[in-house]
Amino acid sequence: MASTEQVIGGWILIAIYAAVILFFVIRGAMRTKNISDYAVGNFNFSPMFVGLSLAAAMTSAATFVINPGLIAAYGLSGVLSFGIVFPIASLVSLIVLTKSFRRHGSNVKALTLASWIGTRYNSKGYALFIAFLSVLLLTFIVLILVAITKVLSQALNISEMWMLFFVVVFVFGYMMFGGANSMVYTNTLQAIIMVIVAILLISSGYPYLKDGLFSFFDKLAAISPELVKPTNPGSPLFRDLFEIIVAQMVVGVAVVCQPHIITKSLLLKKESDVNRYLVSAVIIQALFYSVVFVGLYARLTFPDLTSSGKPLGIDGIIPAYVVKVFSQGWVAISIGLIIVLGLVSAGLSTIEGLIQSLSTTITSDIIKALFGKQITNERKYILINRLVIVGMAVASFLAARSQLIHPNLSVAIFAQNGVYSFFSIAFVPIVFGIFLKTASRKTALTGSLTALVVYFTVYYLFPWLIKTVGISLGFFDRYFAGKVQNPAIAAACAILVSVAVGLAAHYSTKSSNSQIENSSSN
Repeated sequence: MASTEQVIGGWILIAIYAAVILFFVIRGAMRTKNISDYAVGNFNFSPMFVGLSLAAAMTSAATFVINPGLIAAYGLSGVLSFGIVFPIASLVSLIVLTKSFRRHGSNVKALTLASWIGTRYNSKGYALFIAFLSVLLLTFIVLILVAITKVLSQALNISEMWMLFFVVVFVFGYMMFGGANSMVYTNTLQAIIMVIVAILLISSGYPYLKDGLFSFFDKLAAISPELVKPTNPGSPLFRDLFEIIVAQMVVGVAVVCQPHIITKSLLLKKESDVNRYLVSAVIIQALFYSVVFVGLYARLTFPDLTSSGKPLGIDGIIPAYVVKVFSQGWVAISIGLIIVLGLVSAGLSTIEGLIQSLSTTITSDIIKALFGKQITNERKYILINRLVIVGMAVASFLAARSQLIHPNLSVAIFAQNGVYSFFSIAFVPIVFGIFLKTASRKTALTGSLTALVVYFTVYYLFPWLIKTVGISLGFFDRYFAGKVQNPAIAAACAILVSVAVGLAAHYSTKSSNSQIENSSSN
């Protein structure tokens, strides 16, 4: 439990932080006249600011709070997965996909990922399909709400339910008015705070590291030998090298195919800004990914994963670590409060991007697509967008409340199930649309539908067949025999199969067209 000094200092810092956020929101809202302004802004943003905004948006509370908690529980195998394989794959994918995506998106004035896919394949129906599936991203919003609630409730000694209510009202409330014009600046502020906090958190393990890495790993091994092995067969996420390397590499490549990440480049007004944007984003993002190593410090601090005799859930380990390590003396308390602010910033930076991109998708690609003939006044879509955000707030609050009361290992599993299924489905149309210039709508849609079927078959049907019916599926038995399923397995299978099917459809169509052209010429 936080001390009185920590609570008072926490309230003062949070109040100042909220005031600064509202300043940027009001400033941005004054320039937001239509849904396009809300989606991509009308300021000429600095590429470095947009790059920092992207790094902040990619680094959610999962990176700073949830994933380190999983690493605290399962050790070095989690570091290899979340701290090395996934970061390398995602950053390489970001660099490769960004330039081509932005070029096409700027040419057609795309506001969302769904509209990008719709214009690339000349299909309003396809855009509508992707837009409806985007609702799956609400699960990621839920993860962030849970993480922020855990951090603030421990730092301020407030009931989790009341804290969740306050966070939802504040964040969704200001996002009704801010949009892209304010988000780039709030994300930049958050990214700067997160850089400071990342350095503080990584350096907080000095007492454990001062005798060298070998000594550090010996201390972990003394708690459990499994903590220092490259695989952890007893974990639900890091059991073997396929799960740690192959699945995470595929997921890392595909994770960029989320609306709040890949569409960030559309905020740039000039093609010449892209390189500076990517350099700033990649450098800062690499630092943020390194924070997961703090999970090992937390395990040494709580060897039996309990605090004051009470068991720590996965999602509560890092908040408890911060409160305990930075609780003695005003200097330590001040640093601890800054770290709390950084953990909150990590969550807010991503949740802002998700609310902005998802609400824009629902408004522009669903409501406008279905009722555009009845609603001809463009300014009305700003009001509709705000009502959509209210609906998202209610749904997110109820789902987050359920996860706080009845977690299944970690809220990360709930969120990954929604997010991973979405980008598995979106991967083929985005990648084929960028790199296969002649890819048809039929080819892309075949890939999307294949991913949809494979993902939900692997995630829901396979465990039922293995555990309930008693059918052995060989390779998959080890992944689905336990209580918790790893969404990365289903995502990797869905992406690999959908790419194979999509390529087969593309080249068979291309071959058929060539034969028709040859017979016509003869």
